[in-house]
Amino acid sequence: MSSRRDAIFVLTRWLETHDFPDRMIPDGPDRAFVTDLVYTTVRRYRTLTWALEQLVKKMPKGETEAALLVGASQILFMPSVADYAAVNETVEAAKLASKQTAGLVNGVLRNLLRQRDALLAELAKQPVGIRTSHPEALIARWLERFGEAETLALCEWNNTPAETYLAYPPGAPAAFVPMPRGTRVEEIPGYADGAFIVQDPAMATCVDLLALKPGLKVLDACAAPGGKTIQIAWRMGAPVADSHQLVALDLHEDRLEIVRANLARTGQNWVKVQQGDLTDNPAAALGPYGLFDRILIDAPCSNSGVLRRRPDARWRWTTKRMKQLVATQAVMLENALALLAPGGRLVYSTCSLEPEENRQQITALRKAHPKLECVAVEERIPTRSQTDGSFSCAFERKPA
Repeated sequence: MSSRRDAIFVLTRWLETHDFPDRMIPDGPDRAFVTDLVYTTVRRYRTLTWALEQLVKKMPKGETEAALLVGASQILFMPSVADYAAVNETVEAAKLASKQTAGLVNGVLRNLLRQRDALLAELAKQPVGIRTSHPEALIARWLERFGEAETLALCEWNNTPAETYLAYPPGAPAAFVPMPRGTRVEEIPGYADGAFIVQDPAMATCVDLLALKPGLKVLDACAAPGGKTIQIAWRMGAPVADSHQLVALDLHEDRLEIVRANLARTGQNWVKVQQGDLTDNPAAALGPYGLFDRILIDAPCSNSGVLRRRPDARWRWTTKRMKQLVATQAVMLENALALLAPGGRLVYSTCSLEPEENRQQITALRKAHPKLECVAVEERIPTRSQTDGSFSCAFERKPA
């Protein structure tokens, strides 16, 4: 019951605030199950709401809505959970809110069990956005770009639980190893010694494009939580007599604390960590470092390429928000260019699938700066790469 109670509490807060659900999940022995339950419910939110609306005249709010969603998620999309447990344990958890809530939850969930097959048959006839639980605005864009079959495949990919990968430094037997499901990363041998970090293979592409070599001054301009910073540090190795330099920049000091902790765990304390805003006079924070030979901008984006891994991001996606992100990305690129040394290389990356954030962004940059040369582009579409979606482009500034 406590695990379902935790899930109901997290989902109640998520429905109210739309904060990141993974940051609300409490630590504890049932964290893996709570995470699975929360992520499945968030991922299938639109479908679950449709199903419950077939059974109740008006959807309740607050903890009652969260409890109904949690129960329906188990009944419809978590076959490993026994039906009796999905109903009884959820009802017991709902009792902590009120007996009235528990009574409503009990009646609706038992009705859902009785009508499950008929509801699933009716669900199969619904539009793709309801069937696969995606926002209409995103579905419309993808249908125009990818067509019906690939859009459906992409939505179905987003609804499969993502594998977690452990990334190892150069020289290890394998660069990336999938982590067993249900395992806490802290319990894996080597974690405390910094033997690995958690990172999807697709996210290493932008580091590859930096073309790192000894003697460079490197800036990771959007560093938190530090995975790419560590990848860069691993490849460069600890400097000898200041032979090279790596600066990890991020806007938020609280997120830089995570970067520092990850650097310390992996033994990369030689990396310089700097708070600063790449959208507003970054030279104020980075002036003492001079110009950089390599700059990585893993820009804030709409996350449309990683909806499998970040299921809540689909419910934040709007055209308006994407346009705001595009404007922010453009400012970041312009400001980063002012920090790039002649002959240097800048790599821009996102985990978005949207052309405005990717190819259109770099086209605009090249138009504004004709002396920039685009030397490499890597784009991954999950339905084609079977990895997280990502986009990376490497530019070089011609020597003066």
